[in-house]
Amino acid sequence: MTTIDFSATLAFIPKEEKPRLLFVLLHGEAAGPEQLFPLAEALKQAFPFAMLILPPSGCEQHLEELVAFVRRVQHHYQISGEQTALAGFSQGARMALEASRAHADLAGRVLAFSGLYAEAPASLPETTMIHLFHGADDALLPLHEVQAMMQHLGSIQADATIDVASQVGHEMHAALIEQAIVRLQTCVPLRSWQAAYGELNKRSEGECGDPDPDSPPTLH
Repeated sequence: MTTIDFSATLAFIPKEEKPRLLFVLLHGEAAGPEQLFPLAEALKQAFPFAMLILPPSGCEQHLEELVAFVRRVQHHYQISGEQTALAGFSQGARMALEASRAHADLAGRVLAFSGLYAEAPASLPETTMIHLFHGADDALLPLHEVQAMMQHLGSIQADATIDVASQVGHEMHAALIEQAIVRLQTCVPLRSWQAAYGELNKRSEGECGDPDPDSPPTLH
């Protein structure tokens, strides 16, 4: 059986039952694990049988090391990529997005707070749903860049959503965390709607994407 050294890792593992979901949390470049504690707490409350892990700092700096770490955890706990979500802030968001782009079976969801791909992807795995969360007043990553990326994701038929919080800068704001939980609990992957309705080339009414990336919903 695969062994994992959790000595340099912050982890929450349900004691009473086998983990049903895996959340891998990646903090920003100049921050520490505490940056993601509010998100971790919200996830624990919403998904009590989920496993939460914040990988060692070395993994968060190197993409392939991160991917290898996630795969070890998945194998050890018999958790599939579909049951896995990568969540990150800023540089951590970019790592989550790039890891899921390069490895189609790694994660079913990506929660990207105040972060984008290193460059616009030519295509994305249809097995991964992307959720972007952003502050309207983010000075480090202006909102118009995120909106432009969202338009591009729409052009390549990626399964993606965007939520914007007004009067919020480059931060893990409570409004964005709350909306992340809503997205996780209510959004059905686009491929599921397509399979159910047989509409392979158009979006379904029930799909959770945002029809107008230039005017995303404002949270507060």
